[in-house]
Amino acid sequence: MKKRLSITLLVAALTAASANSAQDLSRYGEDGLRAELGAIAESEIALLVPMRDGVGLSTNIWRPKGAKGPLPTILWKTPYNEHVPSGSTARFAAEAVRNGYAFIVQNERGRYFSQGKYEILGYPQTDGYDTLSWIAKQPWSNGKVGTLGCSSSAEWQLALAAMNHPAHAAMVPMAAGAGIGKVGPFWEQGNFYTGGVPRTLFAIWMYGVDNPLRAQLPQDLSGPMRARIAQYNDLDAKKPDVEWKKHIWHLPYASLLSSLGEPPATFESMIARDPGDPAWKQGGLYDDSMGWGVPALWFNSWYDVSIGPNMALYNHARSVNSDREASANQYVVVGPNPHCQFARLGKDYKVGDREMGDAGFPVNQQIFGFFDRWLKDQPKAFAADTPHVRYFTMGANRWQSDAQWPPKAAQPVRMYLRSGGNANSMYGDGLLSFEAPRADEPKDSYRYDPANPVQTIGGGDCCNGGVVIPGAFDQRQIESRHDVLVYTSAPLEAPMEVTGFVDAVLKVSSSAKDTDFAVKLVDVAPDGTAWIIGDTMLRARYRDGYTVPALMQPGTVYTLKPTPITTSIQFGKGHRIRVEITSSNFPKFARNLNTGGPNETEREAVVADNAIHHSADNSSYIELPVVKR
Repeated sequence: MKKRLSITLLVAALTAASANSAQDLSRYGEDGLRAELGAIAESEIALLVPMRDGVGLSTNIWRPKGAKGPLPTILWKTPYNEHVPSGSTARFAAEAVRNGYAFIVQNERGRYFSQGKYEILGYPQTDGYDTLSWIAKQPWSNGKVGTLGCSSSAEWQLALAAMNHPAHAAMVPMAAGAGIGKVGPFWEQGNFYTGGVPRTLFAIWMYGVDNPLRAQLPQDLSGPMRARIAQYNDLDAKKPDVEWKKHIWHLPYASLLSSLGEPPATFESMIARDPGDPAWKQGGLYDDSMGWGVPALWFNSWYDVSIGPNMALYNHARSVNSDREASANQYVVVGPNPHCQFARLGKDYKVGDREMGDAGFPVNQQIFGFFDRWLKDQPKAFAADTPHVRYFTMGANRWQSDAQWPPKAAQPVRMYLRSGGNANSMYGDGLLSFEAPRADEPKDSYRYDPANPVQTIGGGDCCNGGVVIPGAFDQRQIESRHDVLVYTSAPLEAPMEVTGFVDAVLKVSSSAKDTDFAVKLVDVAPDGTAWIIGDTMLRARYRDGYTVPALMQPGTVYTLKPTPITTSIQFGKGHRIRVEITSSNFPKFARNLNTGGPNETEREAVVADNAIHHSADNSSYIELPVVKR
């Protein structure tokens, strides 16, 4: 979803891993890259590719000069301004052309030089399908297309994969979570929610992308004239800057953008829905009622915004068997990086403030090898014995592989939340124990005030106007708060690897009709540094499902099962495992005002007295997928 970051970072990886090409391209500035591309490629710029309803999508095409025979094609479809062949797009286009591919950048409907009305994800099952059909019919095409991209350039690929277009030979979706509506326990509706709690990144991202008042060229403008105009006018609207760290506090949340003077658009239509609204299925989101028809090489990352849905979708694509060959050829790579930052993986890698050692991975080699296998019919280009799952285990700081996700060796280990009734803050008596609680163990209580929410520090996020920096950061600043319950294990006597889906089961009560419960998994080093590993959240009204919201009765104990935290972490010898529980994680997540009403349209809040129960009859715990090696 992040503007230009996807191509910029991916291109860096692609050029870095190919010795000859990278050495040549690295010495070029932007003018040199354009000259190089002009020397090796034939191009068509701002070509309008017709869709079934007559709307034209602006498309740039680069093909190797003097190529003999039909070419395989790599398609990069985007809502961003990628038409001008500047450093990033020119570098990647040159790399693809040098590898014998036609390379296409196409703007989604309603963006820049493309005609029509914009819709998030760009109508993948119509416009995406029609674009593949158009490419396959071109005299220079061998009829095989690979789709590639990170973030927004990956997300549209998912619903298209369900169509099983005969030309869609392979795909490389990177950080594609915002294209997922529902998969397994995850009902995030394209990163709009986590556990029914709105994620603020979506509103901030839409401010930069959704522009219903955009300027357009005349519809009858000739192709050559459009290409000429594209050389000096990018139709890229520059909206006023917003101080998001301040403005994100605005209430009601539903008017976050309209309060800036923005006309009603995508955000307003989506915030009016709840997570289970059938309207979510009417757009371009993928959900697990669909099939899957395309071999895929997935790139995901532990500190991304939606690593859980991404891994659940990988499993779904591999098992659905609507196309057996496609399901048998799903591969995933998971790095320790934040959103789309795969190119930065290397020696002395650091995510947030935590050192990860040598996290290098041959991104270029794998992408082109995968495309060569499926678009050029070169089976040896992507080895048949390539592990289906390759992942970086943090803490151990090494790459590992397995035949499945989670690894077959992962076995659930339960750890209970326990205390003497005073788990408030890191200075309390909260304990994370392998032993079940006593029958009479007291509950832990805290007060959640929406006017004073618990601050977000790191974790998985992206595209949020700078209000949250993703990555591994020390949590002790917030663990000192009385409204954060902290449960910590004894120091480990030996390293313990946790790889897979981490589940939490909470027994809760509240004085409010509705409130949120946030869970965080933390690795505490011997020096006390408390590294965030992952987090999750659940709005209590959705405890029985997103289609059957139900308010709470004061004092009644309820069972909450938030969506899993997804990770691979080795807790080292002498380290301690920590779980935090509270009711806010702001500004990453919008605040629950605790009224039980239509939260997103309300201004006034009430304070909630919330409790976590952990007696023998009402035990709260986490289940860790522990891998013994």
